[in-house]
Amino acid sequence: MEYSREEIDRHIDTVIKGQTSDLRIPPEACLVDGPLESCTIVIFGATGDLTMRKLAPELYSLYLKDALPDSVAIVGAARAEMSHAQFRERIRDAVTGMDLSRWDRFASLLYYQSVRFDSPASFTQLSSTLSELDNERNPLCNRIFYFAIPPSLYEGTAELLGAAGLSQETEERNGWVRLVVEKPFGRDLKTAISLNRTLHKHFKERQIFRIDHYLAKETVQNVLMFRFANAIFEPLWNRMFVDRVTITAAESLGVENRARYYEESGVLRDMFQNHMMQLLSLVAMEPPSRMEADYVRDEKCKVFRSLRLLSPSDATRHVVLGQYLAGTVDGKSVPGYRQEPGVNPDSLTPTFAAVRVFVDNWRWQGVPFYLTSGKRLAKKMTEIVIDFKKAPHSMFRGLLGESIGQNRLTLGIYPDEKIHLSFQTKNPGAKVCLRSVRMDFDYRQDYTGPVLDAYEKAIMDCIQGDHMLFWRQDGVELSWSFLEPILEACEDCFDKGPELQFYAAGTWGPQDEDALT
Repeated sequence: MEYSREEIDRHIDTVIKGQTSDLRIPPEACLVDGPLESCTIVIFGATGDLTMRKLAPELYSLYLKDALPDSVAIVGAARAEMSHAQFRERIRDAVTGMDLSRWDRFASLLYYQSVRFDSPASFTQLSSTLSELDNERNPLCNRIFYFAIPPSLYEGTAELLGAAGLSQETEERNGWVRLVVEKPFGRDLKTAISLNRTLHKHFKERQIFRIDHYLAKETVQNVLMFRFANAIFEPLWNRMFVDRVTITAAESLGVENRARYYEESGVLRDMFQNHMMQLLSLVAMEPPSRMEADYVRDEKCKVFRSLRLLSPSDATRHVVLGQYLAGTVDGKSVPGYRQEPGVNPDSLTPTFAAVRVFVDNWRWQGVPFYLTSGKRLAKKMTEIVIDFKKAPHSMFRGLLGESIGQNRLTLGIYPDEKIHLSFQTKNPGAKVCLRSVRMDFDYRQDYTGPVLDAYEKAIMDCIQGDHMLFWRQDGVELSWSFLEPILEACEDCFDKGPELQFYAAGTWGPQDEDALT
């Protein structure tokens, strides 16, 4: 049975009031909040790895779920010369293995326009092409420009979009223009400020969507729901009850074909400035007064402002840096980082970092947060662990000594999309013996409906104009401000900064990581 939007809204209102509703809402009703406006999505870098590996499959997946606007056009833009038909064939190759029963209809939405990223005339031609498509498929003239291009092209492409008038919104048709920018957003504070300045010459802040796909993962979003929709945990979520917080994002892969990029970034720029800082903010932020984009991002920025700044000399005590050597992952021998194609054989680029940070505010004063991320570790895994303090007085000391374990809450992000709470119980028998047991929740428990991938969610949010899961300019700059001293120390490995430690691929990183605890 299908329900109207009005029936669904009445059902939600009934549930909020604590009353019972006989309406059984299908899972699909949670995918989209109302119809989406028609739009044209322009992907710069349409022949690149990101488009073929992520964007093309996710857009087609949204189409299969009826989660794209009824009237939409997708325009690929890249340097290569090719026809619409050739572009459609490339995209078809990218979605091989998916349900192709509706491919022909989706293919009719795909177009291609060759662009040169140093040519104003090329962008003028793009403007003409988009105007023709507006008349055919996009009457509101809504447009999304997606930067799936190297970061070095961001500023120049934004300038050319502005010069061609493509950043301007059409008041007569009430159309909007939005710009999606992939990470990294700058490589330090200075370049981030410069990039922001260039973007704001042509685009307003509300038009800019700085994407961090980690934020769009369902399990990451669930951290906010878990904290603020349940009354039993938030009273314990502070320095009085929490002993430490550990956030881990481990990867089993090496640099693959990204050596050129990774040599210039390293793990701190690649993972910490964006993903790790966002996970930290979700755990540490105060409850916003409203579940709206700027209210949530205001609270995240308060966390970034409260981070205890480290000087380069502090980094030797609060940071462990590492680089992987040859080893074994999943039973296969893999080379060390310096042996990867395109990597300097004397490279000092860190592929692993463990950082101890403190949030100097009333809620978290004195509680250490341990952020760890690295490549070629034992397995791919992302999780947040909250260790609660031990009981203030142990009445069992005479029977059990000091070995009673702490309560631990684990928020699994990947691959175990679960929530675990460990606590102590008594073993059956006459003797007093404790054992640690777990309460488990599987994120997909009792749910059989469609699930949005991170990029699917981000694309939909952009179409709807929802900034909740995207970076704001001040957050980007605050994040870089905190990391800059660590980056400066990192540049001085084997000198004034923390010494680069080496670890075998397939392990959990340098042994010196334990020194932080």
